[in-house]
Amino acid sequence: MFKNNRRNKLIALFVAIAALAIFVNIPFLPKYIESPGTSPNLKPVVSIKGHSDKFKGKFMFTTVSESQASIASYVVAKFNPHQTIESISDVTGNQDQQSYINLQNVYMESAINNAIYNAFHYAKKDVYLKYRGIYVLAVDSKSNFYNQIKAGDSIVSLNGHKFKSSAQFRNYVKSKKIGSKMTLTVYRNKKKIQITRKLYKLAGTNQAGIGIILSDDNQVSTKIPIDVNPGEVGGPSAGLMFSLQIYGQLTQQNIRHSQNIAGTGTIDENGNVGEIGGIDKKIIAARDAGAKYFLAPYVKPTKEVLKYEDQHMTNYQLAVKTAKKYAPNMKVIPVTSFSDALNALEKIK
Repeated sequence: MFKNNRRNKLIALFVAIAALAIFVNIPFLPKYIESPGTSPNLKPVVSIKGHSDKFKGKFMFTTVSESQASIASYVVAKFNPHQTIESISDVTGNQDQQSYINLQNVYMESAINNAIYNAFHYAKKDVYLKYRGIYVLAVDSKSNFYNQIKAGDSIVSLNGHKFKSSAQFRNYVKSKKIGSKMTLTVYRNKKKIQITRKLYKLAGTNQAGIGIILSDDNQVSTKIPIDVNPGEVGGPSAGLMFSLQIYGQLTQQNIRHSQNIAGTGTIDENGNVGEIGGIDKKIIAARDAGAKYFLAPYVKPTKEVLKYEDQHMTNYQLAVKTAKKYAPNMKVIPVTSFSDALNALEKIK
């Protein structure tokens, strides 16, 4: 009897351990967990020949960590105010994993090019930007153009109109009505192809769209050798902070006034700063890295804008709210452009 009881206890223990292993390790396939990431120091990221960063303090770009959910991490995220649970389709835009990674890398490359161009331009150093066209990076599976447009297509025209940037292209499409028939002309494998379909309603908006993710193919060249290596990080949101680090090194000015300054925001070739995702988590990452100031993209919070914003707050509003609760010693600074950021930095002396 004693041996049987002991054996039963061992079996029960084994079953419990096995169940725990399954609970911890089985992926919850349709979900991602988004958490505060890191705030890397930009000093080792940017290398400019003859222009090192000798000043105290640091500029930091901020990241959001994305991981596929296990049952255990899903439960933990339910009770963690700094984590959110997202569907895989919402995170990847219905792309497969490799396509999503490739897209983030393209975004990062574009962010670096725009940052270099703005920093050199404002520093009055020789820089050249050559526009080579608009490329299709991905197509929404719900789009009427799905399976017709391919990633890698080069856009020639839309309804006969030609464009000088992807922003110009998007604005043209937004001016049209949902259901409008459009003819898109693209180059693919050195052949010109025409595709005619109707515009559909973009998810979460009342706007017409084709359902494609675009990238400007800009080639940047400088006389002063420069290398920007962010490692495995992807996406467009580090553009603003890259540009400030590059500008500071080029001018050899202590534009951060020896402070630890984190931030986020896209930047285009005209120096405009754009909003990003996950700014509440980036505030936490900046706090944990010891940032005293945080540069956040600013847009005017109109009713129409707030309707589509994350948590119905602009980047700046959400950043201020998060900092007030979790990082009260860190000041959030709103910025709309590269020049606006430089002016804001002058005021932190």
